[in-house]
Amino acid sequence: MDGLRQRFERLLEQRNLATEALRALEAKTGVDKRYLAAGATTLLSLYLLFGYGAPLLCNLIGFVYPAYASIKAIESPSKEDDTVWLTYWVVYSLFGLAEFFSDLLLSWFPFYYVGKCGFLLFCMIPGPWNGAHVLYRRIIRPLFLKHHEAVDNIMRDLSGQALDVAAGITRDVLQTLARSRALITPAAMVVGPPLLLEPTLAKVSVSQFQKNK
Repeated sequence: MDGLRQRFERLLEQRNLATEALRALEAKTGVDKRYLAAGATTLLSLYLLFGYGAPLLCNLIGFVYPAYASIKAIESPSKEDDTVWLTYWVVYSLFGLAEFFSDLLLSWFPFYYVGKCGFLLFCMIPGPWNGAHVLYRRIIRPLFLKHHEAVDNIMRDLSGQALDVAAGITRDVLQTLARSRALITPAAMVVGPPLLLEPTLAKVSVSQFQKNK
């Protein structure tokens, strides 16, 4: 318990959007920011359990602040924060992919959105115990190093097949257009001759009339 309390207090001492808001509330209300943070966490948990729109709130928590922090990381000259938030988005993407297949079953559990929100907060907290960093180092990175060559080969083969399919479709379209043009051109050429033959027929009929006369 003492270890968790110390981590909690160290989190409150860091400078970020949440801790700045807690400091502002502490200055206005006179209530210790530790109690404010504990109260906010309790209210958030209750709302995720019984409130309307818990999925939307959970997704906003996992997306809005990380997106804001990612923009700040891009604009900052340091590259360390870029790595932190790139790692978060890798974990977030894989979690979203896994959730797509399990959401229909797990969403029926009463503590699902509380656990999901806690997991996302665990992945974005700063420090050496950052959840995204831990999951990436222990699970994602070893799997990537083990299988990335096979995945690259598969992607290369798929890219080559996609180019072949696109080239085949283009070739078929051009051949179809060429055949259509070849069918249309003779019909257009036949339109002229009957009009050219009309004066000749008129001359023949006049000469035959004069001979008969």
